[in-house]
Amino acid sequence: MNTADPGRVIAVARSWLGTPYHDQASLRGVGCDCLGLARGVWREVVGPEPFPIPPYSRDWGETGPSEVLADGARAMMQEVAPADAPPGALVLFRMMPRAIAKHVGILTGADTFLHAYERLGVIEEPLTPAWRRRIAFAFLFPAR
Repeated sequence: MNTADPGRVIAVARSWLGTPYHDQASLRGVGCDCLGLARGVWREVVGPEPFPIPPYSRDWGETGPSEVLADGARAMMQEVAPADAPPGALVLFRMMPRAIAKHVGILTGADTFLHAYERLGVIEEPLTPAWRRRIAFAFLFPAR
């Protein structure tokens, strides 16, 4: 699978900086959540979304038999080991032990990432050890 130019992924993701947080939305400058940010970057870098996203829970402690976000990403993107994820990769965070991965970010550098966070909107911040250890999955955006 050919992958998207990481510089383009990062530039597009940064164009969402300052977008307010809005649960289940995906409109740059208007509102998005973490998945909405990833969906918006996908639309600009890859093209139309391949399928509609069903409503989802905001519960970071949600448990279940399957990794819904990871399975969806795996069907459309190239998976890489989290430790090998380069800038431009989509990363999925497991926010609580034994919970499924429910938070999404995009790596912007070796030690920075961008995500949509409740009350803060889309921000870029350091990938601290606390954030890094929560990365459960990593994927590369495909080329158009």
